Amino acid sequence: MTALASQPRALRAELFHRARRLGIDTGQEPVVYLRRDSSIVCSEGFDSQTRVELRAGERRLRATLAVVTAPLLEEGEAGLSEAAWARLGVDPGTRVRVRHPRPLPSLRHVRAKIHGQRLDAAALAEIIRDVAAGEYSDIHIASFLTACAGERLDRRETIDLTRTMVSVGERLTWSRAPVLDKHSVGGLPGNRTTLVIVPIIAAAGHLIPKTSSRAITSPAGTADTMETLAPVELDTAAVRRVVEREGGCVVWGGAARLSPADDLLIRVERPLELDAPGQLVASVLSKKVAAGSTHVLVDVPVGARAKVRGLDAAARLERELREVGEAVGLRVRPVLTDGAQPVGRGVGPALEARDVLAVLGNDPRAPEDLRARSLLLAGHLLELAGAVPAGSGEALARQILTDGRALRKLEAICEAQGGMRTPPVAAFTRPVTARVAGRVAAIDNRRLARLARLAGAPRDPAAGLELHVHVGDSVEAGAPLYTIHAESRGELAYALTYARTRPGIVALGEAS
Repeated sequence: MTALASQPRALRAELFHRARRLGIDTGQEPVVYLRRDSSIVCSEGFDSQTRVELRAGERRLRATLAVVTAPLLEEGEAGLSEAAWARLGVDPGTRVRVRHPRPLPSLRHVRAKIHGQRLDAAALAEIIRDVAAGEYSDIHIASFLTACAGERLDRRETIDLTRTMVSVGERLTWSRAPVLDKHSVGGLPGNRTTLVIVPIIAAAGHLIPKTSSRAITSPAGTADTMETLAPVELDTAAVRRVVEREGGCVVWGGAARLSPADDLLIRVERPLELDAPGQLVASVLSKKVAAGSTHVLVDVPVGARAKVRGLDAAARLERELREVGEAVGLRVRPVLTDGAQPVGRGVGPALEARDVLAVLGNDPRAPEDLRARSLLLAGHLLELAGAVPAGSGEALARQILTDGRALRKLEAICEAQGGMRTPPVAAFTRPVTARVAGRVAAIDNRRLARLARLAGAPRDPAAGLELHVHVGDSVEAGAPLYTIHAESRGELAYALTYARTRPGIVALGEAS
């Protein structure tokens, strides 16, 4: 009998390995890599996708196992992905114990929901606590999201989910009210109205602590665009300092840990393209409650190529936002807007930031659709706060924009967040031109966003595309439809290949 075989099973299940950082990006999911012939894999019958527990001193981490057959690891090594390395917080060579994890009782609630059962507040709390603690793998999260998709969350479940998502993170409180916020349900490239609205509202004397997301499958999130102008990774103490000084901020919500479970759910939800109304409402409103907001405006773009594709779906979403908002202590005003085409010209962090600066700077060449949409929404928010009579909010917003107060306020917010920056410029650009003359009949939002990502956005902040036409414009053969911006020749060539094989990104009809 070998020495290994003579050991008790419990001892064999806790063999130590030397930690090694492999530099593999697995997103936010921690992954541990072990050799196929390692003692723990052989003795416990572990295989890839098994969930295991890693312990280093008092630190504990649940991770997904990947079994290695190539000569990547030395005997006795445990390779850690970047997410696992950061969360376990060890030094190279640290002794790490690998063993079976404790069972997760909350998974029984996920299975119950898969079979159509309703989840009460206690069950949802168990699930969300485990998600926020990193106990769920991406597969577990995907199972929960899928079980709740297709309007399978009722109103009570959505309210309980919203409250639970708030409870597992940090929460901001403010010394005065109202506290305003604005959100868009997304799906519209270039719709960067937030960076115009926040300084208008703050310049009007109101609090607007805006926490935003980074892009996952889109070319830019609000936080990505703001990061080309100022630092966005502020903790809650820094957020409070900036807002108390300037009245507003635009920061990445992940750094502030407001509703952290939502960030983990969104990361899996977006690639699955699951836009379940209940999850969307809980996602939006939990972050608003956590940020200490009292009055929230929600931009709901509606269009055949937007996330919300029809008026019936928009009406249902509008009703749920209002009712769930009221249940969790928020006054919510959804505003239905045109989602037929992109907003502004830039699609990508730096390009969108330049559009924002042009609007705030009252540049006559600034995109008029971005300006008009921002003023409309800012006006609604001022009216919701009771700052002005109904119907006069847009006029006040326009005054604050045109007299320069909004631009000065954005500059002050940027300085308070760590210093204002100049958006970068891409090294390579190439226009895509019209093959024939005609009138722009439609713009495919999803393919346009895909093209901007292929050019390198948002990983390369300067990458993306600049749109030269909008629906209804007449164009001549050979005229530029949009210009691709990239940081490398390879990405430019890759994006151009995609554009040439999909001429319907900007669809032309007969000229009238």
